[in-house]
Parts: sequence; C-alpha cells; structure tokens
Amino acid sequence: MKKRIAFLTGTLFFTTLTAAEPLALQRVMKELGKNMQIVTDGISREDWVLVEHTAHQIGEHPEAPPDEKIRIISFMGSNMGKFKSFDAQTHEAAHEMAEAAQDKNGQSVIAAFQKLQTGCLACHQTFRPAFTEHFYGKSK
Repeated sequence: MKKRIAFLTGTLFFTTLTAAEPLALQRVMKELGKNMQIVTDGISREDWVLVEHTAHQIGEHPEAPPDEKIRIISFMGSNMGKFKSFDAQTHEAAHEMAEAAQDKNGQSVIAAFQKLQTGCLACHQTFRPAFTEHFYGKSK
C-alpha cells in the first residue's frame, strides 16, 4: 500500500511539473478573439457605440504579467522586435477602428478592422506554431 501511495504521489508530482500551465497570454488571446467576434456583430448591425467600446478593449488589451513576459522574451529572442511590431499594429488598427466608429464611418471601420485582422493573422502564422510547441508541447 505504501509503495502504491508513493507511486501515485510521485506520478502526481511529475505530472504537476510537466503539465503545461496555460500562460496568461492565452487568456488575453481568447478575450481578444471574443472581442473580434463582438466587433463583427457590431459592424453587421451598425452598432457603432459597441464597435467603438470593443475596439478600445482590443487596443488596450492587458499584457502578460512580468514573470511571464520574461519567459516570452527569452523564448522570442531576436524575434521579439517583430512580435512587438505586430502588437503595435494591433493597438494602432484598433484605435483607428474606434475613431471611425465614433464618426459612424462604416467604410473606415471595416478598413481598420481588416488591418487588425491582417495583423493578427500575420502574427499567428509567424509565431503560433513555435510558441505553442515551446510552451505547451504541441502545435496548433
């Protein structure tokens, strides 16, 4: 019985050490995804107040906590500048979208939203496979 408890305890300890804890960045990305869907809905209904509000949330999304930032920066290495550039594009396009929504300019909202989506896609295609492999041991 003692051997079994020791085995289970050891297994639990090993699993705890090796299990990939989701990064806070993952929660940020999921929230951004939800906000992108809200914007799509808002655009389709011409709800410019909703689009403006949500665009601000996208543009001012939370950052990863400092300890996680260090892990990410360490992993990114020389690619960190490119990663930050994609993030800056996100902020800029989201703020453009918010301004266009405030002006009730649907064409400009859609153009800014396209820039936002294009930047997201470029970042995901550039970094997501290696990122998920490194931090979660799997590719998406």
